[in-house]
Parts: sequence; C-alpha cells; structure tokens
Amino acid sequence: MIAAGASHIVWLSIILTGEVFERADMRLALGYWPWSLLAQPEPLPERMITASADAVVDNALTRWGSNRNRFPTDVRSAYVAALRDPATVHAICEEYRAAATLDFAQDMNDRKMNRRIACSTLALWGKGGPLDRWYADAGGPLGIWRDWANDVTGHPIEGGHFFPEHNPRETAVKLRAFFSA
Repeated sequence: MIAAGASHIVWLSIILTGEVFERADMRLALGYWPWSLLAQPEPLPERMITASADAVVDNALTRWGSNRNRFPTDVRSAYVAALRDPATVHAICEEYRAAATLDFAQDMNDRKMNRRIACSTLALWGKGGPLDRWYADAGGPLGIWRDWANDVTGHPIEGGHFFPEHNPRETAVKLRAFFSA
C-alpha cells in the first residue's frame, strides 16, 4: 500500500503482483522459480532453501541476468548465511505466500475499483533481463506501470535482476534525479 500523500515512489525490478500472476507462464515458472516454490505451504520451501542455500544463491546470481563475478566472495557469503537462517527463510516464504494470496486479491480489487497510483512513479529494471523480455507485448515494465499509475518514467539498467549491486552509481544517479525533480 502506498501512503496517502506520498509524492514519489520507485520500483526496482518490480511488476505488480496481480500482473505477474495474471501473466504467469512457463517463463516465470522456470525462470523465477521463487514465485511458485516459496509460496508453497510450510515447511517444504523453508527446508529446501536452508538445506541448499549455496545452490539457491548461485542460481540467483548466475541465472537472473547478473554476472556472478561482480559479487565479491563476502557478499555471496552473506547471502548464503542469510538463507541458512530458518527465521529469515520463513519470513521470505511468508512474503511470497502473501503475494499469492493477499497481494493478488488487493491488486485485483484495486483494478476493479479503478484505483491508480497518483504520485510520481519511477520504474527501473535489469536491461535485457526477464522483465525487459517477458512483458514486451505489454510495452514492457513501463507499459504495465502506466496501466496503474498516472505519472510513470523509467528504463532498464545494465546488471540483470541485481542491477543496483552491479551499477550502484547509475542507480543512485537515477534515484537522486527522480527524487529531486
């Protein structure tokens, strides 16, 4: 939910949950497996993730459009350590469970009620990554966000799903420009 009176909002590699699930196909199921796996009832996803934290991190860092070599060993290790913590993994899974239930229902209700985001909206995503390719028929991420918001700008940035980590300077420049406008 966006706070009443908000003047700006930024989405980093995000498409609304309702849009994601309504457009879900084999590309999403195989390419972004967390959407389907992590939404499953506990304890299955929690047990799988904590038991295979290294494999999960390696998959995300190499298969989601990012260059794994751009992640220093200590950063990768921090991701792995987080995914070995049962409480952290449970919280992550609960987020995906909420997306598949509460968030989806709220998005569908907002669409039915023709609710729109009134504040300035910036969408940034990984150039050449899944969001760039999967939603091309809808005008890409900007096309989707324009169906939901009145004032949308944005573009892709090199680096795949983890573009803020790959291109922190460019990301920061874009965010500063947007928030200072």
